[in-house]
Amino acid sequence: MAAPERTRVAVVGGGPAGMVLGLLLARGGIDTVVLEKHPDFLRDFRGDTVHASTLALLDELGLGSAFEALPHRLLDEVEIQLDAGTVRLADLVRYLPGLHPHIALVPQWDFLEMLAEAAAREPHFTLLRSAKAVGLTHDAGRVAGVRWRDYPGTEGGSQDHTLAADLVVACDGRWSTVRAQAGLTAREFGAPVDVWWFRVPRREGDPNGGVGRLSGREFMIMIDRGTEWQCGYLIAKGQDAALRAEGLPAFRSRLARLLPWMAERLDEYPASLDDVRLLSVRVDLLDQWYQDGLLLIGDAAHAMSPVGGVGINLAIQDAVAASRIVGQWMRHASGPVPEEVLAQVQKRRLLPTKLVQAFQRAAHRGIVNRALRGALATSATTLPLPLRLLNRARFLQRIPARFIAIGPRPEHAPSWARRLERLSPPEGRVG
Repeated sequence: MAAPERTRVAVVGGGPAGMVLGLLLARGGIDTVVLEKHPDFLRDFRGDTVHASTLALLDELGLGSAFEALPHRLLDEVEIQLDAGTVRLADLVRYLPGLHPHIALVPQWDFLEMLAEAAAREPHFTLLRSAKAVGLTHDAGRVAGVRWRDYPGTEGGSQDHTLAADLVVACDGRWSTVRAQAGLTAREFGAPVDVWWFRVPRREGDPNGGVGRLSGREFMIMIDRGTEWQCGYLIAKGQDAALRAEGLPAFRSRLARLLPWMAERLDEYPASLDDVRLLSVRVDLLDQWYQDGLLLIGDAAHAMSPVGGVGINLAIQDAVAASRIVGQWMRHASGPVPEEVLAQVQKRRLLPTKLVQAFQRAAHRGIVNRALRGALATSATTLPLPLRLLNRARFLQRIPARFIAIGPRPEHAPSWARRLERLSPPEGRVG
């Protein structure tokens, strides 16, 4: 089938925000094309969490049963292990409302394929795979479409195409091509750390759920993926090359000291430093998320730290708000979307974005940075004061539970996108 040359909305980026936005707009009868540069979703994603507010959204969309059919685990507690003992940071089952008092861990490629299959049933939706956005087109100063290229190229070589649109929405992440092409520069807040991501087999008797481990200058987070741990080892910003130069045995020794209960399997895992992926942590924010004919959401508008693992959830909430605000206008009018309508999306989502980033930056300063400098008091017998409070006054766990799993302003699907479905109790709980 020939690629379309015109659509009402062109969404750049087939990640969670782009796929959710495309699905919701298409259900509103709005012609929408999503451009995804890869031929499929089978890539090594670091963000495989689906939060409680997103699970509630899937129920609203009639996709609860489809999600339940995916391989997944349910995380309902988060704890941190220190030399002085283990502290539960959040009890999601006790303190979250609704049908989903948990966070789901699911391979992101399965989650995206589920969304793609649901969207493909909508006559107003088109997904262009292997379509890499390379530029924007303009008409009298207004963004009027996307220039895209076959990626990584066909046997006859890459071909350039143009997709005209009444609105272009950038969902292409923290290194957004669209943002760069639009000449927009985000305000950076800085981050003291980067993260090394790798995987280690999980065994019977290991802790359940999400685990943080802090000892001396070593800090690691671990996500229970059932048969394996997805591990994030925090390093000082810019130290990737120096640590790699120390070699694999030195890194394994660090991990064995930090996690003595896992030391035996660390003789084999990670298998090499090639299996250790660097995540360059970045926190930034665009002052203005839109231009005439263009809207940016998710990491394209505000890159998030991995603290709390909330970036995907926040991006999806952006997409839902955008679908409701922009979709409502487009369902009753034709032509380019006025800038004042696009401004309403930023107005709606700016406060929760700032709140989450403020929380992450405070965590960088007060916990992560101090821990890497060895300045956080974590003796073998005494817990830091904030953790002692969480241990003694369990009701305080309600705050991190709701903030992480739901977020400061959860969004709900527009009425035209909702589908009724009989819900069943969740399975696959962790903990």
